[in-house]
This record gives sequence, C-alpha cells and structure tokens, in this order.
Amino acid sequence: MTAMIDTPKANFRLSMLIYDTRYRSLTIQVVFLVLLSLFLWWLVANTIHNLALKDKDFDFGFLGVRAGYDINQTLIQYTNDSTHGRALMVGLLNTLFLAFLSCVLATVIGVIAGVLRLSKNWIVSRLMAIYVETFRNVPVVLWIVLVNAIMSISMPEPKEFRGENPEASMILFDTVAVTNRGVYMPGPAFEHSLGYTQIGPVYLDNDILAIFAVLAASIWGYRKLQKHAGAVQNATGVRPVTWWKSAAILIVPIVALKFALGFHLIYPELKGFNFNGGLQARNSMIAMWLALSVYSATYIAESVRGGILAISRGQSEAALALGLQQSKAMRLVVLPQAMRVIVPPLISQYLSITKNTSLAIAVGYMDLRSTLGGITMNQTGKELECMLLLMGIYLTISVIISALMNVYNRSIKLVER
Repeated sequence: MTAMIDTPKANFRLSMLIYDTRYRSLTIQVVFLVLLSLFLWWLVANTIHNLALKDKDFDFGFLGVRAGYDINQTLIQYTNDSTHGRALMVGLLNTLFLAFLSCVLATVIGVIAGVLRLSKNWIVSRLMAIYVETFRNVPVVLWIVLVNAIMSISMPEPKEFRGENPEASMILFDTVAVTNRGVYMPGPAFEHSLGYTQIGPVYLDNDILAIFAVLAASIWGYRKLQKHAGAVQNATGVRPVTWWKSAAILIVPIVALKFALGFHLIYPELKGFNFNGGLQARNSMIAMWLALSVYSATYIAESVRGGILAISRGQSEAALALGLQQSKAMRLVVLPQAMRVIVPPLISQYLSITKNTSLAIAVGYMDLRSTLGGITMNQTGKELECMLLLMGIYLTISVIISALMNVYNRSIKLVER
C-alpha cells in the first residue's frame, strides 16, 4: 500500500524573481514600468526647467483669453471676442462634422465601387478599377486643392444672381444658391428657443440637445417594440403588425417637439454683395468633404471586394437556388457575412479620414489644426500646450472611433457553440 506524501513547498526567495519562470515575467514588467516612469518624470521635469529658463510657464490659462480672430465656418456661435477655448470648440466641431460626413459618403461610395468591381459586366468592372487605381495613387492633398480650385473658378459669383435677367439662378425651388464662395441653403431656426447651457468654455445648445434626446428615446422605444414583436413571434409563430406603432414612435415625438419649439427654415437671400440667412457651406469645406470621401472610398472599395471574395461562392449559389435575385443575394446573404472581414480595415480608414482632416489648412477650412494648432498657438506662444492638446484630442477621437467600431465588430462575429 502506497502512502501519498505532499511535496513540501519551497520557501520564497528573492532570487526566484529572476530565476523562477513563475515570477520572471512579472519582474521584467515591473522593472520596465519603473524605468519608463522615471524617464517620463525626467522628460517632464527637464521640459519645465527649460521653459523656466526662457521665462515661460506651463499652463493652460490662455484658453480663457480673448481670441481676437474670426473663423469663417462655425457650427456654434462665435465672434472674435470669444475666448481661445471657444475657438478650440469651434475647430473641434468643424473637424468632427467634416470627419462624420466624409466617413458616411466614403462608405457609401466604397461599398458601391467594391461591389461593382466584381460585376460580370466588363465595362463596369474596368471603370471601377480605373477609378480605384487613379484616385488612390494621387496624394489626397492634391485632390483637395483641385476640387477647391474647380469650385472657386467654375461656380458663378453672387452678383450674377442679381437683376431681372440674372446670369445664374438658384436651384431646388429657389432655395439653394451655388456660388464660387460656397453653397447657401435653408437653415433651421426656433421661435421658442431653449437657449444655451455653459459648462466652462463649452456652450451647449439646448435645442439640439432636446432633439437628440427625443431621437434617442424614440429609437430606444422602437427597439423595445421590435424586441417584443420578436418574442411574440417566437411564442405564437405569428408576428404582430407593428408598422403603425413604429411610425408613431419614430415620427410623432420629434414632430411634436419641433412644433413646441416653433421650428422653421430661414432661406438665403441676396443682400448687397453676398447671400445672407440660412446655412453656408464654404467651398473649402465642400472640397475637403468630396476629396476625402472619394479618395478614402477607393481603399474601402478594396476592403469590400476582398471581404466578398473571402465568402465561399457556395453561399451566393445557394441564395440564387432559393430564388433570390442577384442584388438581394448580395445584400442579404453575402455582404452580412463579408462584414466580418470588411470591418477591421474599415476602422483604419475611418481613423485615416479623421486624421486627414488636418489637411484642411491647405484650403483655408478652419478646423482644429487651423484654430488651436495654428492661430491660437501663434498668438499665445504656447507651442507645447497647444501641441499636447492637439495630440490628446486626436488621440481621444481615434480611441472613441476604434472602441465604437470594435463593439460593432464583436456584435457581428461568429458565435461558437
């Protein structure tokens, strides 16, 4: 009969931190972290010391100082009497707005071009191949300057809209004017505005916040309704009719809010030498939007093409055998599966679009790079603070985009049983 004897545990010794594989990796990580912390501490201390030698202090108090310069494209109220912090917010919103529009349009063009590149029609597939190879092999800054030059030269001047027999006319029932200075279009206004809420240097438009809150609540209610309808269908086999409830949830609250706020449109009118009223999209912004979208769409198109080719041909053949049309087979069967391959490189393209918005300085669009990293930095002499803020903001935006897209990527990945 054999007796079981427990192996005595060795006492811990300091040498085990180096020679024992159980502790060695942890030791290396701790040592590296300490060395990195010491290096960062030395770098910051050395920078502050050198700034002090040049009679410069490290602080962000300049954000509360009057800016004293104008910004040609703003999404929120701003004057040259506003602070540098306010100018930072205007530039940040311009950057986010341009990045959002470019990502949306680039995705639409890229998906269409990627699908058409696989078309059985030789002419269509070749045209898409020429588009992809032409646009992605020319630097994007050249496309930006080219589009801006074309719009500034070929579009009519505002004075050409004046007179009994004008040389140019407005479009869309005389509500939109396309000129060499930009596109003037109707803008929203509220008779019973809720005003603004100030949080430090940030001014929040309560009207916009109310609209977003109502939209979010409507979408949440719509998703709950669809989830309930799905549960009823699983239990009874019959899906209840929900279209009228969905329409009421999505439409009635936002329409009621607009009536309560007195929503109306202000149309542009030619007064003096330019159009006044409504919204203006400057040529610089349109050039950035179109150039970034068309350029980035070429890379998205290749990602879409690669994702579709990664799906087994049997999937589309099975869909066609079930009676689905070619377009429906692509939209309902192939593309949903291809998204698992498309999304990772798509994230990189969204990040590239966001960072490439800094090229707006080439055409005079006042984004974050032009305001905080340009005029504000030159006026205040706070190069280090402005650059640190600029890098931190771009890093934060990129991390948020990556996090949101990774959440979507995890939601569509295959679930193993």
